[in-house]
Amino acid sequence: MPQTPQFSERLERLPFDALPGWAADNHQAALSSLQRICSKPELLKNTSADLVWKTDEFKAHCPEIEAALKTTKAARTFLETHFAPYRVVRKGFVTGYFEPELRASRQKTAGFQTPLHRKPSGLEAVSAENRPHDWPSSLSHGRLHNGVLTEMPDRGAIMDGALDREALELVWLESPIDAFFVHVQGSARLRLADGSVMRVGYAGKTGHPYTGIARLLVKRGEGTPEDFTMSGLRTWLEVNPDRRDALLKENRSYIFFREVTGAAPEQGPVGSAGIALSAGRSLAVDPSHIPFGALVFVSADFKDPETPARSFARLMVADDSGSAIKGPVRGDIFAGSGQVAGDVAGDIRHEAEFVLLLPNTLTD
Repeated sequence: MPQTPQFSERLERLPFDALPGWAADNHQAALSSLQRICSKPELLKNTSADLVWKTDEFKAHCPEIEAALKTTKAARTFLETHFAPYRVVRKGFVTGYFEPELRASRQKTAGFQTPLHRKPSGLEAVSAENRPHDWPSSLSHGRLHNGVLTEMPDRGAIMDGALDREALELVWLESPIDAFFVHVQGSARLRLADGSVMRVGYAGKTGHPYTGIARLLVKRGEGTPEDFTMSGLRTWLEVNPDRRDALLKENRSYIFFREVTGAAPEQGPVGSAGIALSAGRSLAVDPSHIPFGALVFVSADFKDPETPARSFARLMVADDSGSAIKGPVRGDIFAGSGQVAGDVAGDIRHEAEFVLLLPNTLTD
């Protein structure tokens, strides 16, 4: 009798033909997204053996994955042969994110006044090994100074100049609103004044809790959740310059960045798992519940951007994370790069069904 894998939510095993939209999915695209792990199978070393292949087992399947990519039928057969669907009984929720494309400057100028910061020296994640006895449970990171872990300044303090003396400015943007949305997305493609392109990615955070400022506006009666999609929030920030900074500061979490080099222009940004994200196939998850490398079939009641005639139903790879993505049935769909992708991502705020595709070797 098949085992039920260990997971924080109740799972229900299903046949593939019970998955709505499975037959219409692009199985080659899904398997191609999974193949990216063949270039970095070590990302599976610290993941749960209950939900994904172990590193050596994945490497052994890579030649078979490459062969299965030749046809749609072969790709689907590979997935249905090696995996079994387990529906997460509790309803999930998905949002969307993207890689912004913005103008920027390596130097501060009259037109570029808002910085993205490099990671400060001494920034460390707080663990059981280095946590001071009186450390607040809400702080995930701190700064090690003279052997003592101290709290980092939060967003408000940094906006007011707390890091100005450290020369941590990586690049300068045109507005605080642009910078805020780069923080939310965790990466950006920047077009510099000399015509070159610079990519930046996540390098660390202050460790303060993330607070969704759109949610704060809804609670205060400024509008409905539908009013404060990504584009709606941007509009509010633009038309309320006198209230903008105070609201931004209420999200105490602050992100640090690094310049990303070596990625091909056609590739997506590098996610938390260390591989380039795949538009429409990469899913940011809470890795304390769903490990990197896991396959998640996500179905939700919004139009598929590539096939508007049908609802979204795609097999995705868990390969990224985010400060706002918490819990076992929470996902963030990577929509791609640029404003078109931003428009798609900004409209995704939907309940969703999560089905984990688990290796048969773990469930038989």
